[in-house]
Amino acid sequence: MKTNVLTIRLDKDLDNLLTKASRQSGRNRSEVAREALRRQLRISQFEALRRKIMPFAEARGYLTDEDVFAEVS
Repeated sequence: MKTNVLTIRLDKDLDNLLTKASRQSGRNRSEVAREALRRQLRISQFEALRRKIMPFAEARGYLTDEDVFAEVS
């Protein structure tokens, strides 16, 4: 798999958190950072889709997650 290099600056607190997460997980810092970035981008993508469909859901009476769960359960 071809990879690209990204250089970012971390403040001391974030650097410490990354180091701690790396040690606890047994993975290197790059792997932890990639996974965190991947998760955050997926969350952002989900939230954007949710904002896009909410008007349609609300028009059909789905106002909360519980409304959806009640319908499909």
